[in-house]
Amino acid sequence: MTAHTQEASIQDLKRAWMEEAISLATNSVMNGGGPFGALVAKDGQVVALGNNQVTATLDPTAHAEVTALRAACKELDTFSLEGCVLITSCEPCPMCLSSALWARVDGIVYSADRHDAAVAGFDDRKFYDLFDKKPQSSWPTRIEHLDLPNRTAPFDAWLAKSDRIDY
Repeated sequence: MTAHTQEASIQDLKRAWMEEAISLATNSVMNGGGPFGALVAKDGQVVALGNNQVTATLDPTAHAEVTALRAACKELDTFSLEGCVLITSCEPCPMCLSSALWARVDGIVYSADRHDAAVAGFDDRKFYDLFDKKPQSSWPTRIEHLDLPNRTAPFDAWLAKSDRIDY
């Protein structure tokens, strides 16, 4: 297989996976969830699926990307998704993007963007703007640093633990 043929094959897989993510998002709406779908793939195979379950589970973190990442970690029995790609029907919000980064996925592919989501009433742009442009003093949620003498005790215990699993 030539490099060009291999790249075309990878692009075909990504398109097929994106169609599946969009279908998951559409079906999610029909089943009482939000209009977002995602999947995690590894080695050319879908490992896990996820859809938005925020209102269904009363969990504000149950975005499609997060549910797919959680399912993939369980399926692969690891907290690291190195070697995986996250395919999502819409551009990940800052929380989902951060989750994917923490999961160590190799790549993220999305279709609709934050502006498309805003038209439908899911305006995450204000969160992107918050992190990109606004000082914490102007955020809608007050952030306070309370400096206690034992603030590093959990880290000290972690570093002293000989059987810890680094991540």
